[in-house]
Amino acid sequence: MLSERQVFLQHIAQTSDSPLLLEVKSASGMWLYGKNGEKWMDLIAGINVSTLGHCHPKIVKAVQKQAETFMHTLVYGELIMSPQTQLAQLLTSILPAQLQQVYYTNSGAEAVEGAMKLAKRYTGRPEIVGFHNAYHGSTQGALSLLGDEYWRNKFRPLLPGIRRLHYGQLADLGQISTHTAAVILDPVQAESGVTVPTKEYMQALRKKCDETGALLILDEIQTGMGRTGTMFNFEQLDIVPDILLLAKGFGGGLPLGAFISSQEMMNVLIDNPILGHITTFGGNPVSCAAALAHLKELLEGTYIQDVAKKEALFLERLKHPAIRKINHKGLMMAVHLDNFENLKKVIQAGLQKGILTDWFLFESEAMRLAPPLIITEDEINWACGQILAALDEVYPS
Repeated sequence: MLSERQVFLQHIAQTSDSPLLLEVKSASGMWLYGKNGEKWMDLIAGINVSTLGHCHPKIVKAVQKQAETFMHTLVYGELIMSPQTQLAQLLTSILPAQLQQVYYTNSGAEAVEGAMKLAKRYTGRPEIVGFHNAYHGSTQGALSLLGDEYWRNKFRPLLPGIRRLHYGQLADLGQISTHTAAVILDPVQAESGVTVPTKEYMQALRKKCDETGALLILDEIQTGMGRTGTMFNFEQLDIVPDILLLAKGFGGGLPLGAFISSQEMMNVLIDNPILGHITTFGGNPVSCAAALAHLKELLEGTYIQDVAKKEALFLERLKHPAIRKINHKGLMMAVHLDNFENLKKVIQAGLQKGILTDWFLFESEAMRLAPPLIITEDEINWACGQILAALDEVYPS
């Protein structure tokens, strides 16, 4: 009889030749548990998904209750279902007046695809502007936006009409024109190693979009849901996007994304053609129930307010000769080392010491830290101690 590991290697499609091969049997709070008593503190939250940790009791209860009621039916714009309507009502109540209609999707990549279609349909323009070192998903349209040739080259031909700017550089904004349907970017560029633009740059971008009639799409798939110290990062920038993208942490641990805009913009998906964007599972009732419980807990607790002091504690504790710099915005950090080979050794040493970390697509010498917001000060101190011990092992003095 094949072991579970053998089944995984033989029948689960692999995306690298060196998977971690951790056999996870359960998870709770900050921790993943293995079948032989191992445990690992999850310092990446499933890549910014498990904002309130694993198996938060209120989310689990909401999922169980909804699963007992109904799990699936037609989800897009025909049937009225309380999990969808309650989530949309609560979500839009904390968003600006321009962002009042929600289109639910399965994932962040699908939210990107829907937003691209909406922008082209609403403006009637052909061009989408993205950025170098940007990641917006792996589907064909999202991949066309992806800002690194290594990752996209083997999947050509891609979508035409894509222009890329250098993130954070004011001089590049002149390339946005009356041919541009939309500009899409992360308000903090995650996969380049947590690159934080200035507030002045983001406001200049908003102004340029207003001047040219281009729509501003903010991809808050990683930065949203409190990750950077406010529910949405754009709140810190004194700007409002025309289209907001959510996913990852939005679903409370279940698959859910959304693109959000005004009623005026969303109405163009109603006709010419009818069913301008459709989905089979986007807005699944169980996922919406989980997301609703998750959002309520974020709003009722102090998780988001506590982000800044937890960020400061990480920065205070993570001091080591091997660390070249730490890029950070809230509980979204990139610990930069000297090269990828040493980083891989540090990540592996960390696993042996009970911590799960990762790297970035476009900054392969940086360690990703994006723990659940529930992490305590004692847990931060312990995790930092394990990271420093792993660094000592790889970089002996």
